[in-house]
Amino acid sequence: MLAIQAGDADALSQLYDRYNGIVKALILRIIHDETSADDLLQEVFMEIWNQAKNFSAEKGKPLGWMVTLTRRRSIDALRKRQAYARAEERLQAEPEQQPLAWVQNVTEQDIHASDTRVLIAKVINSLPPAQQQVIDLAFFQGMSQREIASHTNIPLGTVKTRLELGLKKIYDGLKELKDEL
Repeated sequence: MLAIQAGDADALSQLYDRYNGIVKALILRIIHDETSADDLLQEVFMEIWNQAKNFSAEKGKPLGWMVTLTRRRSIDALRKRQAYARAEERLQAEPEQQPLAWVQNVTEQDIHASDTRVLIAKVINSLPPAQQQVIDLAFFQGMSQREIASHTNIPLGTVKTRLELGLKKIYDGLKELKDEL
């Protein structure tokens, strides 16, 4: 560990050769997935390299420190995987809403052709850019929430939140402008 703390990459290689079996076995006991275990094994040894300065021989042996670090990383990975699984279950349980249905038969040409378009544009332009983007993709590009998430690399929950907040702001903004309509 002293050599690793001094930046000796060969020492890390020796540590890996000596302990990778033990570390991987611990990871597998927690996450039960061979592919994820291989990825996590690499992450653990990278963290050992990056966090070597935090190791103190007075507090314990290197293996104990490595086991603690491995256990924490493995539990974090397991929790993350479980959270994704729960989110996926929720998404499958609820029917996907089609944003175009919210428009209620108003086409983009109808909006452009009327004075209402100016007022709606004013309200939409007052939204934060992130909300403007999902509103545009949902209502004017006809994308579903999942398509927006895929197209923008934004998590689906974030897309839903931005749409909900944007629609609420549009609704509130149009209520304020109802006399102008």
